Amino acid sequence: MSEGSLDPICLSGQRIYYLSLEFYMGRTLQNTMVNLALENACDEATYQLGLDMEELEEMEEDAGLGNGGLGRLAACFLDSMATLGLAAYGYGIRYEFGIFNQKITGGWQMEEADDWLRYGNAWEKARPEFTLPVHFYGRVEHTNQGAKWVDTQVVLAMPYDTPVPGYRNNVVNTMRLWSAKAPNDFNLKDFNVGGYIQAVLDRNLAENISRVLYPNDNFFEGKELRLKQEYFVVAATLQDIIRRFKSSKFGCRDPVRTSFDAFPDKVAIQLNDTHPSLAIPELMRILVDEERLEWEKVGLRTPPSTPTSPSLSQGPLPSLGGWKDVGGAPPPNRQQCEAQRASVLEPGKAAAGPRLLAAQCVCRAMELTPGGSFLPIPQAWDVTVRTCAYTNHTVLPEALERWPVHLMETLLPRHLQIIYEINQRFLNRVAAAYPGDVDRLRRMSLVEEGAVKRINMAHLCIAGSHAVNGVARIHSEILKKTIFKDFYELEPHKFQNKTNGITPRRWLVMCNPGLAEVIAERIGEEYIADLDQLRKLLSYVDDEAFIRDVAKVKQENKLKFSAYLEREYKVHINPNSLFDIQVKRIHEYKRQLLNCLHVITLYNRIKKEPNKFVVPRTVMIGGKAAPGYHMAKMIIKLITAIGDVVNHDPVVGDRLRVIFLENYRVSLAEKVIPAADLSEQISTAGTEASGTGNMKFMLNGALTIGTMDGANVEMAEEAGEENFFIFGMRVEDVERLDQKGYNAQEYYDRIPELRHVIDQLSSGFFSPKQPDLFKDIVNMLMHHDRFKVFADYEDYIKCQERVSALYKNPREWTRMVIRNIATSGKFSSDRTIAQYAREIWGVEPSRQRLPAPDEKI
Repeated sequence: MSEGSLDPICLSGQRIYYLSLEFYMGRTLQNTMVNLALENACDEATYQLGLDMEELEEMEEDAGLGNGGLGRLAACFLDSMATLGLAAYGYGIRYEFGIFNQKITGGWQMEEADDWLRYGNAWEKARPEFTLPVHFYGRVEHTNQGAKWVDTQVVLAMPYDTPVPGYRNNVVNTMRLWSAKAPNDFNLKDFNVGGYIQAVLDRNLAENISRVLYPNDNFFEGKELRLKQEYFVVAATLQDIIRRFKSSKFGCRDPVRTSFDAFPDKVAIQLNDTHPSLAIPELMRILVDEERLEWEKVGLRTPPSTPTSPSLSQGPLPSLGGWKDVGGAPPPNRQQCEAQRASVLEPGKAAAGPRLLAAQCVCRAMELTPGGSFLPIPQAWDVTVRTCAYTNHTVLPEALERWPVHLMETLLPRHLQIIYEINQRFLNRVAAAYPGDVDRLRRMSLVEEGAVKRINMAHLCIAGSHAVNGVARIHSEILKKTIFKDFYELEPHKFQNKTNGITPRRWLVMCNPGLAEVIAERIGEEYIADLDQLRKLLSYVDDEAFIRDVAKVKQENKLKFSAYLEREYKVHINPNSLFDIQVKRIHEYKRQLLNCLHVITLYNRIKKEPNKFVVPRTVMIGGKAAPGYHMAKMIIKLITAIGDVVNHDPVVGDRLRVIFLENYRVSLAEKVIPAADLSEQISTAGTEASGTGNMKFMLNGALTIGTMDGANVEMAEEAGEENFFIFGMRVEDVERLDQKGYNAQEYYDRIPELRHVIDQLSSGFFSPKQPDLFKDIVNMLMHHDRFKVFADYEDYIKCQERVSALYKNPREWTRMVIRNIATSGKFSSDRTIAQYAREIWGVEPSRQRLPAPDEKI
C-alpha cells in the first residue's frame, strides 16, 4: 500500500487532513465487503470451504478507539470522504487499549481492559519508514537566528495505515494512526552503573503515550498524559503533512518546493473538537522556527505610535500574555479602514486559490490600530489560519479543555510562548474593535486568569481557524448566542453550521440488509450513495404490500435480536412487545434517569390495575459510564435494580421488561438499532450538540420520542412534527426556567405519580438490602439537578401514552415509520462531508467512479 497509489487527489494537489483523538471504527470485514461489492463472492468462497461468513464476522474485534459519538462520527466521515472521491487522510492514535469492556457484576459496572490487538489487526500495515520524532519538555533558547527548542525528550511516532474504501468507486483513502515508541539509544554508561532496569522502565514511560484511550465523562481534567497524547498526534501529523506537501513538488527548484505560499491551497486541516488544537501553535512553531517565515509580512505600514509585538524570531516573549496586558484604544476610523484595505489589496489577490472563504476571513480579520494604519498582512499566521478549521462538539462548559499554564510550560515551553504571542496580537485586535471594554478582553482571552492560570483551547481554535462550525443548527445558534457570542460578534463570517450525518453503508446496508433490500426493490440501489432518493418512498406510504414488507423486516430483526439476547445473556424477552431503546453514554444530561422514572411509573400503574390492558413494552438501556463518574455509575445500578424488581414480579409478567445492554459498542449497535421500535432522545433542550444515534434509529425504521434538542429539531422538520413524538421544554423554556429558578420540590409536591416514584427510591423499594443506596440520586434530583428531569416528567409520561396508543394500530405505526425512513436522507454523512468540502475546504466532491487497477483506460 504505497502512499497515493489509489489517491484521486494527485490531480488537483488538494488534500484533506481530519485530525481526531478518536476513531470508533468498529469492525471492518463486512463494511469492506459492502463497499467493494464482494459480499456474494466472499459468501460463496467461505461456503465452498465449509465456513460460515457470519461466524467469521462475529470473531472480529471491535476497533474501539473512541468513547462514543465523537469517534463514531469521525469513522463515518472517513467513509463518506472516500465515497465522495476526496483525497482525505484520517490522523489519530493507535491506542493499544481502546474504550474499556464493560461487565455488570451485581448490578454495578466493572471495567476490563480492551486488549483489541491481542490477536493482531489484519487491516493495518506498519509503516516504520515514516517514523518521526516528537519532542517534549526542554527549554527555549533565543538567538539572533531565532528561537530554538533544546534539551528535549524525544519519543518516536510510528504510523500504522488502514485503508478506507469508498462505496464502489475504486477510491481508497488512508487512516494513519500513530504508535509511540522509545528511541533506540540505550545509554551504555547507565548499564555499567546498574541503570539497565531504569532505562527499560523509561522506555515504557515513553510508550505509555499510545497505551490507552481516555474515557470521556464530559468533565475536563488536566492530565499530563492526555496533553502528551494531544501533542503527540499533532506533532507527528504536521511533520507528515509538510513532508508530503514538499515531496509532492518533487523535481521543482528548491525555492518552489519550500515555499509555503500555496500551503493553504494544498492542505486543509479539520480539527475534530479541541483535542488536536495544538496543531495551531505547532504549525506556527514549524513555520517560524524551522521554515523561517516571518509571523507577518513586511512592507505594509504599522502604527507609528505603538510598537509592534515582538517577533518570535527576535527574542523572548512577554511573560504574562494575558488579557490584563492589553490597554484600551480609541475607536478606529471605519472609512479609513475601507480605504486602506482597497489600497493595500489588489482586487482578487487575497482570494486567490481554492479556499476563497479562508482568504476572505484573513482580509476581514485585518483591523485598524490606534495610530490609524493597518497591521501588516500576516504570513505564518495567514498560512495557519487559512489551513485550519475547527468543529465544536459540546456546549457544556465543564467539558471544554482548559490546560493549566504550569503544565504546558513544563511539557511544551515553546508552544506556551507562541500561544502568549497569539493571544497578545488577538487581544490587540479586540481592543481596537471594542475600545475600553476590559471585560470583553477578559472573556475572549486565550489565557484565563485565576488561582490557576489556564489556556482556553476553544478560544485558541477560534482565533487560529478560518472556519468554526457547530454540528446541528440549534447547536450552532447556541454557540453564536451564548458560549462564543463575543467571538461571533468580532468575526461572524467564521461561524457555520454542519449538521452531523451517518454513513448509510454501515448503518443500513450492512446492519439491516433486509430493509435495504425492501427499499431497493421499490426505488433501486442508487439511494445507497445518494440518500436523498429515499424521498421516493413517500409515494409508498399507502402501499399495502410495502407496509407489510417493512413491518415484516422489523419483526424479523426483533426476533433475531431476541434470540441474540437469549443466547449471549440468557435473557428472555417478548419479541411482540414494543422495543423501547435508549443506547448512548451514561450521563446526567442524556437523562437516562427520566427514562427510569417512566419505567417505574408504568410498573406502578400495572401493580395498581393489574387487569387493565397495557401495550407490552421491553425497555432496553445501554451505555458505558466513565470510570470516575460516580453519578453515571449509580444510574447504571439503578437501571439494573429496577430490572431486578420488575422482571421478577409475576403480576407484571411479559407486559414490562427492563434490560441493561452490557458493553454497548458499535457491533452491538448494529444489532439493536435495526430491532428498535422506539428511539429515546430525551436530553434537556440545549445540551446535546447533535447526536447521531437518533439518525441511525430513524433510518432503520424506529420512531423517535425526544426533546427539541440537537439534530432532533431538524429530524422533526424533515419528517413533520406529526410523525415525531415531541415533548418537553424548548431551549427558550429552559432559559426562562433558569432565570426564574428551577425548584424540583414544586413538581414533587404537585405530581402524585412523581412523588410516589421518588418515595420508592428514597425508601429502598428497589434496594431492600441497602435502603439508602440511591440517596445520592434522590438528593441530586431534588436539590442539584442541572438538567431539570422533573420539569419534563409530566409531558414525557403523556407523550409515552401517545406512543402506546399508536402502537396498538400496527398499520398506522408502520406508515409513520415509512415517512421517517423516507425523510432521513438529509442525515447522510455524504451530505455533511459535501458541505464541509464546498464551504470550508474549498474542494468539489465527486461521485465519479475511478477505473479499477486491472481495467483498461
